[in-house]
Amino acid sequence: MLPLLKNTQQWLAPYAYALVGFLILAVVVHFILRYLQNKNDFLWYRHAISWRWLSLSRKRILKTYPFYTHLTTSYKRQFEHRVARFIADKKFEHRSKLPITDEQKIVLACVAVQLTFGRRHYLLELLDTILLFDGPFESAANQQLHKGEYNPRARVLALSWPDVLQGHQITTDNYHLAIHEFTHVIHIESERVGHIDAMRYHKYHQHILAALTLPELRIKLEQSLFFRTYAFTNQYEFMAVLTEYFFESPVRFKEEFPQLFYYLKKALLYKDE
Repeated sequence: MLPLLKNTQQWLAPYAYALVGFLILAVVVHFILRYLQNKNDFLWYRHAISWRWLSLSRKRILKTYPFYTHLTTSYKRQFEHRVARFIADKKFEHRSKLPITDEQKIVLACVAVQLTFGRRHYLLELLDTILLFDGPFESAANQQLHKGEYNPRARVLALSWPDVLQGHQITTDNYHLAIHEFTHVIHIESERVGHIDAMRYHKYHQHILAALTLPELRIKLEQSLFFRTYAFTNQYEFMAVLTEYFFESPVRFKEEFPQLFYYLKKALLYKDE
């Protein structure tokens, strides 16, 4: 029996060594790819398989979403898959316990997917629940009325639905509550999560902060009055407001502040599809 066991071990030894070698090689390749992706701002794969579908009623709502309508056929399929997965991954609740409509789920999921469409990681792992209100609500943090608020500790994003809808329907005023608040989620995620998309967002956020220290840019920002004053509240509000302008006034944004536009485009890995 012992000789048989010894022979078996000798027979298996090369395979065991090969397996260990393969695992070591896989780890090395992973870190090399991670480094190259972060350095050169690319994803060696962004989207694998689109296997989720929306129901016909939800698909009809999706087809009215402007960003979706301008995509190619293959990207539309990816977008639908991501919207369906986002809806399945999150809890949608109403503060007054009212039922959540398909329109509310689709619109909110579409905004989240639009913001993360250039990324591999799009489910926003630091967000579990989207809580809707019938209007501005009192914040537990400062007892003031808010239209939107993200609580990273509870992983809850609270939103005034009428204000979300207004931002969705009016696309030329650079006010888009859902884009603004989902950007806060992405921003905080970039500070706490280590995946490649978070690393890239953090890198370009640092580039933006560095650019803001340049006197000529600060003077131009003050003189142009392009961005609304609220953008200069803090770094989080600045990134959120920039993102609203990025999607609603891209041409003028790029013309007036090309460096900021470039950095934000890289942070989102956004492509003009």
